[in-house]
Amino acid sequence: MPRERQIILDTETTGLYPDRGDRILEFAGIEMNKRQLTDRTLHLYIHPDRDIPEEAAAVHGLTLDVLAEKNAPKFAAVGQEIADFLRGAELIIHNARFDVGFLDMEFARMGLPSIEELGCEVTDTLAMAREKYPGQKASLDALCNRLDIDRSKRVYHGALIDCELLAEVYLAMTREQFDLVGGGDTDAETQTQTVQASAPPVRTGRLKVIQADADELAAHAAILGELNQASGGRCLWQPEAREAAE
Repeated sequence: MPRERQIILDTETTGLYPDRGDRILEFAGIEMNKRQLTDRTLHLYIHPDRDIPEEAAAVHGLTLDVLAEKNAPKFAAVGQEIADFLRGAELIIHNARFDVGFLDMEFARMGLPSIEELGCEVTDTLAMAREKYPGQKASLDALCNRLDIDRSKRVYHGALIDCELLAEVYLAMTREQFDLVGGGDTDAETQTQTVQASAPPVRTGRLKVIQADADELAAHAAILGELNQASGGRCLWQPEAREAAE
């Protein structure tokens, strides 16, 4: 069973290699408690104190000018806040080795504890997806598509929007296992409401018919007229066209 406090986490960086001088540009964490999202979120833009390669900016849309407009602090000014936010939580991360590697690097530069030393447990949703859907794509976009999660707002890879999507992906991928152990994230009253809500409706044998009013009939007739004109008089919903077809 996971810890009660979970943090959905994501970062954006200047590149792929924390041991070669790349730095964190953006951090986002969304808190959940007993699988329920809370109102606690930490979202920070961070000045990397170095250049941002064009290929990286093309992925997340962050440049030094953008960060300057946001008055982004350097990591040294926010590292303690991030560490305190994460301390003792289960971290839900897609491709966890990447983000943990960058956070550990940034923490080490400040003399702060590592993710492990902060008492965090790490759950990698990329590994979960590869086990759950073997042989299939396991990117965040692919999982959103597979699980019918709307990702239309994801124009760039942004830490906060990726956290929001990952929260939905994680809950969808793990819902069955929690249901099997009694719906670990719901209390008795909520479970009762769920059972009542899912009960089949009682059928009385009477069907209530609501007649269209005059305005609705007029609007319907206007649409049929347009269809009939566009089809050269062959709209089958018009009486004269239907008679000709018969």
